[in-house]
Amino acid sequence: MRQQDHQAGMLAEADHWRARDLSVLWHPCTQMREHPHTLPLIPIARGEGAWLIGHDGSRYLDAVSSWWTNLFGHAEPRIGAAIAAQAGVLEQVMLAGFTHAPAIGLAERLLAVAPRQAGRAPLAKVFYADNGSSGVEVALKMAFHWFHNRGDHRRTKFIALENGYHGETLGALAVGDIPLYRRVYAPLLTEAVFAPSPDAYLAHPGESPAACAARAADALGRLLEQHAGEVCAVIVEPRVQCAGGMRMHHADYLTRVRELCDASGAFLIADEIAVGFGRTGTLFASEQSGVMPDLLCLSKGLTGGFLPLAAVLATQALYDGFLDDSRERAFLHSHSYTGNPLACAAALASLDIFRSDDVLARNRRTAHAMAALAAPLASHRHVADVRQAGMMLAFELTQDGDKATPFPAAARIGLKAYRAALARGVVLRPLGDVLYWMPPYCVDEDALQLLADVTRHAIDEATSCA
Repeated sequence: MRQQDHQAGMLAEADHWRARDLSVLWHPCTQMREHPHTLPLIPIARGEGAWLIGHDGSRYLDAVSSWWTNLFGHAEPRIGAAIAAQAGVLEQVMLAGFTHAPAIGLAERLLAVAPRQAGRAPLAKVFYADNGSSGVEVALKMAFHWFHNRGDHRRTKFIALENGYHGETLGALAVGDIPLYRRVYAPLLTEAVFAPSPDAYLAHPGESPAACAARAADALGRLLEQHAGEVCAVIVEPRVQCAGGMRMHHADYLTRVRELCDASGAFLIADEIAVGFGRTGTLFASEQSGVMPDLLCLSKGLTGGFLPLAAVLATQALYDGFLDDSRERAFLHSHSYTGNPLACAAALASLDIFRSDDVLARNRRTAHAMAALAAPLASHRHVADVRQAGMMLAFELTQDGDKATPFPAAARIGLKAYRAALARGVVLRPLGDVLYWMPPYCVDEDALQLLADVTRHAIDEATSCA
């Protein structure tokens, strides 16, 4: 009886938090009418490693790393201890006219591990922002303003990729190409030029991923010629277009983009907000192409998933373009919490873990296990594609298991799969009808086996009436 009373009490506590939430909160990326029935709302009490624990005692494998932020597991003690220690010393100071050790130390560490390219001066300066979207805003403004300072007022255009995503603030949204996010706000957005995606899923029959990437790069080259002298930057998510459905492309594409940007005089912005810090197998995805961008945007995993922080790494030449006696030629972009000491301390602790735990080697072993567990699902009659880049693995669901027969949007296959997985203790938040695995790096073999089993069940249940 005591056990039953305890369980009833925990369920009541979860209901209590759910009711309080729905009376006051407006959730991100959510049609609130779907709560609480169509889309279950899960009150979380705490996290442990790769797991989230609800107020009702339910455990959920965080297979999406809490929107791709968590690297080493929830409540990772080393990062928590670093934040606590910093909180007892200095919690915040404005970074205009002041500085502090965590901001300096983190900038030094990031520049030391940033992508490099033979024959090119390394990235040399770090500008902090509060989140990924804000980091993209910084990079876009820097690229435009650099040409403006030179008196080159024709360079006002950005080229981005079809199906790309770079955030929700207006500047970042303007270089995104996912209609669900940008359509309503189109009248507010600056006009970008969109180049064909190198997405290997879109390859012609018999076309290799490398050939698909080359074809897309050729199209980008034609756009740069068409807008000669007008483009200030090309922005790319290296290797994986994440919010666009975890669509992946060959590393050769970024190599070609670097060459095309150099030839046209445009900057290359690498948005590694989601793919950085070991997600694709290397510390930064750009490394797989042997490319160094002019501007590198980092966030999400930067702090191990503990606190919001973004960093934009820039070349010395770009930085020098703002040095002048006039403040109008300075980069006056700012955020109140720019370079927050607590967030910088968390990021430093995260980088320490990469060094002490040989994270990338462990990730390679985990990625191999993920591939083996996912392989049987490739033959599922509703799986059109299984693709992987390091610790990121995705399943494309279609009616007949081929590219030509997507499910109608009204079928809401992804949502059905999400609910089915959640009922069995796994968080598989879909991107349309794409399910994906992006677990914290601490995920173990038992959790991966559960992930594979639940994914198959979720696909079966979601498509049972298809």
